[in-house]
Amino acid sequence: MIKTLTRHGNSYALVIDKPILELLRASPDTPFQIMTDGNSLVLTPMRDAEEERKFQDALAMVHTRFGEAMKKLAE
Repeated sequence: MIKTLTRHGNSYALVIDKPILELLRASPDTPFQIMTDGNSLVLTPMRDAEEERKFQDALAMVHTRFGEAMKKLAE
């Protein structure tokens, strides 16, 4: 996906489409950590520890229950 910056007052903004936010489990209220190596920009949604633990627990449960089925679907 290629995006361009949008003028926002005296600054510029990068608009993140809703499907991308949903994929990242982010909302307009989610704070993002911004990092760069001088060439690339990396945005990482910040989550509190309790929310991340719940997500990881749910992910582990899905993997335990449906991991084999997902492997077969991937073949």
